[in-house]
Amino acid sequence: MTRIVVDAMGSDAFPNPDVVGAVQAARAYGVEIVLVGDETKIQPVLAAQAPGNLPIQVVHAPEMLTMEDKGMALVLKARRPNSKNSMAVGIDLVKNGRADAFVTAGNTGAASVTAYFRLGTIPGVDRPGLAPVFPTASGSCVVIDVGANPDCKPENLLQFGIMGSVYASHVRGVTNPKVGLLSNGEEAGKGNDLIKHTYPLLQESGLNFYGNVEGKELIGGVVDVAVCDGFTGNILLKSSEAVAKLILDKVKELISNGPLTAKVGGALVRPTLRRIKKLLDPEQEGAAPLLGVNGLVFIGHGRSNEIAIQNAIRVAKNAVEAKVLDSIRSAIEESLKEKQVI
Repeated sequence: MTRIVVDAMGSDAFPNPDVVGAVQAARAYGVEIVLVGDETKIQPVLAAQAPGNLPIQVVHAPEMLTMEDKGMALVLKARRPNSKNSMAVGIDLVKNGRADAFVTAGNTGAASVTAYFRLGTIPGVDRPGLAPVFPTASGSCVVIDVGANPDCKPENLLQFGIMGSVYASHVRGVTNPKVGLLSNGEEAGKGNDLIKHTYPLLQESGLNFYGNVEGKELIGGVVDVAVCDGFTGNILLKSSEAVAKLILDKVKELISNGPLTAKVGGALVRPTLRRIKKLLDPEQEGAAPLLGVNGLVFIGHGRSNEIAIQNAIRVAKNAVEAKVLDSIRSAIEESLKEKQVI
């Protein structure tokens, strides 16, 4: 049975969404759950869910990482062998083979740093990349990186492309994924120095490289994987979420404040609006994989509710069962062999 560690102290409203979502996932997907965090806070919430004989255990971690943890203080908490925060304890369970994946809705930076120092990276990978799935006109697109690495080198983006392609293929079920390089123009010569130097690396990588893509091509569904540095990707992610929310909020506002005909029309289109909201809602994916660390780590929004946590566990389970970590290792190893031959 797949065993997933859940950071019960991760979400903004911890531990309620984290625990409730984990219990729902145990019921729905037949996974074993390990809740990590302050057991005095976890146990009452867990008991209220009447888990019965569900395979759920609690591992006590008296400390937690927050948005206030930054710089050297964060690095020390992430690296210390005896760290007692919920992220360190949970990720160590994966490192020691006592669990298959780690899920958190906690501080993205803290989770990334902790995973990096405690798991290390896959041989041949310099930096891990955070890879959420964006809805597009034709389905979905894996975008990597969206915040783990504000500053990147061309070699980092090449590795992101390889890892994103493997994830899209093995977890998303995309045959021969098309990989695009996010730029400010479609032509090969467009972009800053990072993009210009990355283009030939992707072109010669053996990936199904489409070329440069602008934001409109990404959302239009032209590619299955979009590669960018974490600074650009984070702006793309947050802007996309804000625009999607704005559009839905404005539609609701105009219907509510409009004439009777608008209200009647709103009632008729309400089921369609719900489907659109579901399509655009990040809680449907729940969490994004941190690809490149030597273990499966998934990071969700701090505002995650129980549905988002449940879906994050589902996504983690799918990645475990698809053996995506082994596939990424093999793909990176093959890339290194080809580089040596050249």
